[in-house]
Amino acid sequence: MKWVKTPAEVHAVVAELRCEGKRVGLVPTMGALHEGHLSLVRLARSRADLVVVSVFVNPKQFGPGEDYTRYPREIDRDSEVLASNGCDVLFAPSVECMYSVSDRTRIHVTDLSEPLCGESRPGHFDGVALVVAKLFNIVRPDVAVFGQKDAQQAVIIQRMTADLDYPIRIVIGPTVREPDGLAMSSRNSFLSGDERKRAMALFGALGEARRMITSGERDAVKIRAAMHRVMTEAGIDVEYADVVEGATMKPKDRIEGTLLLAVAGRLGGTRLIDNMALRIDGDEIGEVVLEFPEWSMYDS
Repeated sequence: MKWVKTPAEVHAVVAELRCEGKRVGLVPTMGALHEGHLSLVRLARSRADLVVVSVFVNPKQFGPGEDYTRYPREIDRDSEVLASNGCDVLFAPSVECMYSVSDRTRIHVTDLSEPLCGESRPGHFDGVALVVAKLFNIVRPDVAVFGQKDAQQAVIIQRMTADLDYPIRIVIGPTVREPDGLAMSSRNSFLSGDERKRAMALFGALGEARRMITSGERDAVKIRAAMHRVMTEAGIDVEYADVVEGATMKPKDRIEGTLLLAVAGRLGGTRLIDNMALRIDGDEIGEVVLEFPEWSMYDS
């Protein structure tokens, strides 16, 4: 595995292999890697000849008072883990390499960026879109892999990729969970023992919503209330418990089509999110990932 730190180094490595007809995959991360990240690396490995993993804690997606300074940074451990899990190139740039002090460009994906996490974190998804666009330009991958765990982010990136005509196939990997169901997250390390137990209520809220839907409930208001109750009873400070349309993030009135059950809340100083995407077709109900290849003109 090669460990590179500048865009020029990435260009050189990728250009050399492209001359050999190699297909390039990209997995953007903020590091502190866990099995959820590694599942995305393996997914990229199955779709590409060369896998580039970026590790960059992006300051542009953190707002004032958020956990940028304490976000876990474990680059030496991350490099060891990646080397043994199918990564060919680790791209770990500094902030100075990624952003000029005089940069003025921003990318905003309208409508998709405002609800859910966007409501409490204004500007967050602009920062995400900007850094991903920069990584696309630096690495120039054929395929890029993101996780369903960050479902709203994944949909925004797919929309941006299609709208800006990036010839990149976006692939979404399913959420990876702990044995008890808690979605794997780098921020789980911030939780105390008691908070870790109570955090299970996020997945519990999603499970209750699915149980109700499977039992025939089709009123989204009742589903939202049930998810909120499960989280509140566990002592979670609920940010949202919502049912939205999967492709637009707009609130659903009726439980039908492809929808996203999405929850977010705080335990102590830690903000956690989780979600479950379902497709309802008559009596058929199945869990899906929010992957929309039809949005793009390119079939890479």
